[in-house]
Amino acid sequence: MSIPVVLASQSPSRRDVLYTAGVCPIIRVSHVDEPAALERAAAQSGVTVQDLSIGQRVMILAQAKAQAVFRAYRDVAGAADEAHGDQVTAYPLQAVASSRETSEANDGSNDNDTKGSEPAERSTFTRDFSGIDVPTASEPIAQVLANHDGIAHSAVGPLIIGCDSMFLFDGECYGKPHDADVAQRRLSAMRGHDGELWTGHCVIDFATGHVSRGASHATVRFGNYSDQEIERYIATGEPLEVAGSFTLEGFGSAFIEGIDGDPHGVMGVSLPLLRHLTAQLGIEWTDLWNVSRGVPAGTSKKDATQPVPPKETVHQPGDGWVSCACGRRHWGTNGAAGVLLARRDPQTGAVSDIVMQHRAVWSAEGGAWGIPGGAIADGESPIEGALRESFEEANITSQDIEVVGSYREEHGPWAYTTVFAFEKPGRRVMPCANDDESLEIEWVPFDQVPDRRLLTALRTDWPNFAARLQGLAASYGVLHAAPGNAAVEQSA
Repeated sequence: MSIPVVLASQSPSRRDVLYTAGVCPIIRVSHVDEPAALERAAAQSGVTVQDLSIGQRVMILAQAKAQAVFRAYRDVAGAADEAHGDQVTAYPLQAVASSRETSEANDGSNDNDTKGSEPAERSTFTRDFSGIDVPTASEPIAQVLANHDGIAHSAVGPLIIGCDSMFLFDGECYGKPHDADVAQRRLSAMRGHDGELWTGHCVIDFATGHVSRGASHATVRFGNYSDQEIERYIATGEPLEVAGSFTLEGFGSAFIEGIDGDPHGVMGVSLPLLRHLTAQLGIEWTDLWNVSRGVPAGTSKKDATQPVPPKETVHQPGDGWVSCACGRRHWGTNGAAGVLLARRDPQTGAVSDIVMQHRAVWSAEGGAWGIPGGAIADGESPIEGALRESFEEANITSQDIEVVGSYREEHGPWAYTTVFAFEKPGRRVMPCANDDESLEIEWVPFDQVPDRRLLTALRTDWPNFAARLQGLAASYGVLHAAPGNAAVEQSA
């Protein structure tokens, strides 16, 4: 298997450059405060930000972004490594097959006779296994994790790539203009002249913590475009959120007369530089290739009839459909997972609320309520995948929660893992919709969960989940608030 790559950027251009070069990255936005990062770095060097060269600035910001994502992954790996309790694994397809065989034997039916087996078949296609006695097995989560190394115990990778770009023109460093008036002034000044686009990269090997970084630049020669062309270009919105107010691969490409240097660096990712940086970490660039040319796995003409997600939603490692023996297709080539996060009453310790996701209309069973989660990425254990997805979708921070159990619905070629978690004593998770996969994310009172329009699978599992959560809460202990907003645990 290739070494997973995490891109600490939401730039479609950077992602596309990597993808075209054979690397499909996991996208994890860093949310770094860039001015503050530059101020800290300058202060540590005893200078002002204005004293920093453009090369220093892009490398400082690239490293800050990579380190922010490194810390986030460390939190995920730590929370997964500290998980305890049991994993209950259910085998519903065995129950369906057994139900069908029993019905056929009792009715004297043959393989073409559906009499007596209709309820089992219908439940299979709706993923509603209520009323079916599903066999289960239980084992300690620690034993499960021993069989899924994940990122916590990886020998190499994932590689976390941080990037930053700035444009140097007339001795001034330009970042993103954000404002139409700023973009207009810059584009007017740049026409007919040259400037330098600098790109900084930082690569961190998560397994070792080793870091390599560097910067590249290219000279950009601009054409003598008109005021009307500037006005219309700004109206597209493209130049507002890109370094230097222009792009090489978009609407602005026609205004660029030539490039001296690495053109990929102008698009935000210098592939030659990245190859050198990964080599410094002892990793071959070709070990990162994970893109097969042709139609992405799991796609078909049938997909064209499905609700279309926003164009910003991109393919990532682990995304794709798996055809299952149950007669349905499931999302996640490595399986899928989500977090069922519960809050306990500070006085009684009983479960009071859970975090729920109101799913976007374009998603499967759009408009229904479920738990935050999604496809497990390459190299992740199911618990790590659930923790990563729950932050990306719902802002559930791994350092603030404790994994206390899990439930895995095993379908053979695919499985879904529900991770049970509580807020840590003294911690508060503030959920919110971090991406466009949710209409809303909120704490829902425990006793009101059945009143929502639930995803089919959650509606089926909820009675067992509710009972297990309350049992876990009872065994976990009673939480009492102490003076100074601290918290202690007492055995139940």
